[in-house]
Amino acid sequence: MTQTIPDFNKNELWIINSTLEERYGEKVEIEFADSEMRLNPHSTEMTPCPTLFWTYNDASFVIVKVAESRYRTQFFYRVHQQYGTGIEEYDDLTDCVVSILQVQADFMAKKAEAEEKAAEKAKTTNK
Repeated sequence: MTQTIPDFNKNELWIINSTLEERYGEKVEIEFADSEMRLNPHSTEMTPCPTLFWTYNDASFVIVKVAESRYRTQFFYRVHQQYGTGIEEYDDLTDCVVSILQVQADFMAKKAEAEEKAAEKAKTTNK
């Protein structure tokens, strides 16, 4: 039997909106979606889960509510570029949002560093 997971409540939405606004310095539009998740790794049953989605600077983010006060998250650029925090599930929404934003910021910093090194190498190779 499929369990019913409650939608995101006003407090949860406030946490996400205020965290995103603090991080980006502007309001970010959040969209509501539904996802089907396999919540039990020993079962093939899919459970409908309330999901929040937003995009910022070419990165897309999702937070999936998998139970009361239980969340999963990831960000992605393309289908084959999906990233998480290394933590399967959070019981604190603030930690969930802050963690995914930090992992994405770290990812972008490493990418910029790698691109800078590649550009420097290309300069020295072309001399």
